[in-house]
Amino acid sequence: MKLKKGDNVIVIAGKTKGQSGKIMSVNKITDRVIVDGVNKTKRHVKPRSSTEKGTTIEKEAAMHISNVMLIDSKTGKGTRIGKKSVDGKNVRFAKKSGQDIK
Repeated sequence: MKLKKGDNVIVIAGKTKGQSGKIMSVNKITDRVIVDGVNKTKRHVKPRSSTEKGTTIEKEAAMHISNVMLIDSKTGKGTRIGKKSVDGKNVRFAKKSGQDIK
């Protein structure tokens, strides 16, 4: 899993193609991510009591990790991610610019 929580990504496929946001959560088992402000869906909520009203909530739905790409901080465009060893530590880097990621 090369993407992590807090990474800025751009959507490269699907109905929300071109939108960008920050990763809020990553599910490693199903290879899905939730991106802030992207892929919104409406959910209908039943009232819990007779005095309460039912509402509709708009929230982000999960999307497959292959549909998002990390935004390179130097160029501002999507980039692939590589891993390299620096002083015995594994470091992620942007393949487009060569810069280390956090």
